[in-house]
Amino acid sequence: MRILLTGVTGQVGGALLPRLSTVGEVIAADRNTLDLANPKHVAGRLDELAPDLIVNPAAYTAVDRAEDERELAYAINGEAPGALAEWAGRRAVPLIHFSTDYVFSGEGSIPWREDDATRPLSVYGASKQAGEAAVRSAGGPHLIVRTSWVYGATGNNFLRTMVRLARERPELRVVADQFGAPTSAALIADAVMSVLGRSQNVVDNFDRAGGVIHLSASGYTSWHEFARAIVSGLRQRGVELTVERVVPITSAEYPTKAQRPLNSRLDLSRLATVFGIVPDTWSDALDRELDRVVAPD
Repeated sequence: MRILLTGVTGQVGGALLPRLSTVGEVIAADRNTLDLANPKHVAGRLDELAPDLIVNPAAYTAVDRAEDERELAYAINGEAPGALAEWAGRRAVPLIHFSTDYVFSGEGSIPWREDDATRPLSVYGASKQAGEAAVRSAGGPHLIVRTSWVYGATGNNFLRTMVRLARERPELRVVADQFGAPTSAALIADAVMSVLGRSQNVVDNFDRAGGVIHLSASGYTSWHEFARAIVSGLRQRGVELTVERVVPITSAEYPTKAQRPLNSRLDLSRLATVFGIVPDTWSDALDRELDRVVAPD
């Protein structure tokens, strides 16, 4: 099986690359191989690459910058997934496409289910919503995987930022009124491999899932408590830190150009029912990533 994997320099793509390589020939598509910022060229490149499965974690993820770069965000997050899906749909090639909790409004405190109405608050969220719609409308075999608060021991993410700041500053001020499940890229990649391993025909359960599943770590927390857990875990591992206090603040005290959802909790029932997957808790996944931070492979 020839597997086209986009976003290989990103967190999820980077975690998927070695895992997918165990089940097929992976076409590791960076921007030079497949430029998703130019959706009109996607079909021609796919004709040349001829994949049997497409896995698309690539995305424009600069949430605040997207407010000023709307066209680019929509090209990569909205139009390019549509181009991938249209090509795949004409050939019955299965597509796994990644999306985000940012498609929801963040109201309330109940975990979002897959069939809840979407109402994004930002250009980034709206562009990802557009991508979901384009994938669905193409009519081919697909699975949209919504996840949240992605991080890892490498790359640019909240964990790495907290590790750096905890070594530099005596006080960290972190938002405490946004709730979700910090989800490691490794956890996501392992779950996707389980999805692919459920049957010889990878699309057997896509329809049962309604074409979309929520995938995050189990449980939930706030960014503030996540930061506290990072600091505590580093200290337990003997890392010398400067930080003395992790202070909770409100979203209003940390204004950003793009509005963030306050409730990013995702309901994981469908993931368990259809694919038999119950992810580890966010704290267990964090422990593994902290081990990698302290003692890289």
